[in-house]
Amino acid sequence: MNEKIRVLLADDHTVLRAGLRALLNAEADMIVVGEAGDGEEAVRLTLEIKPDVLVLDLNMPGTGGLAALKKLRKLGNDSRVLVLTMHAEERYLFQVLQEGGNGYVLKSSADTDLLEAIRAVRSGEVYLHPAATKALLKGYLNTRARRESDEPPLSEREEEVLRLTAEGYTSQEIGEKLIISAKTVDTYRSRIMEKLSLKHRSELVRYALRHGLLEAPLDE
Repeated sequence: MNEKIRVLLADDHTVLRAGLRALLNAEADMIVVGEAGDGEEAVRLTLEIKPDVLVLDLNMPGTGGLAALKKLRKLGNDSRVLVLTMHAEERYLFQVLQEGGNGYVLKSSADTDLLEAIRAVRSGEVYLHPAATKALLKGYLNTRARRESDEPPLSEREEEVLRLTAEGYTSQEIGEKLIISAKTVDTYRSRIMEKLSLKHRSELVRYALRHGLLEAPLDE
């Protein structure tokens, strides 16, 4: 029989904690091993008990949930941390992920999402509720758009050299394909690297992938 997932609850609302405790203890594979009413207590108990999963509220008196998460990661604690909050705003989501949180669940959907989220983060996955996933994707696309808008455009020939380089062809092979000398290929490549502020071939590959220059053939 598999060991139960040991969960520590950290929330300043005792009624909510009681409800969560009953919900989790009713599951065959979970057990609540401790409760904390503020961030400082959450840190202390996490270090002491070493739960598999810490369910952590963001807004608590004294040391808040985000500060507690940051402190735990700084101390090297490796308990999985699942944030349970009423805030659906993007800024909270990004802060949680940046500080090493493993999941993000809204209190409004805790009755349906929390059990799945605990099992997911315990197994090493990152759990985000649908609204958070949408916010994360939106943030990624906005960041990508800003980054790409700052990148200098490449000429058609530079794109050809970049694509063939990323596909693994040597300067000699690229020169034969484009009917130019290997030395000219090297010149183009150096110009591309300088223009895009890249230093390694692996970065060229990532750039080519990001811009759709590497696409699988239709017959694959």
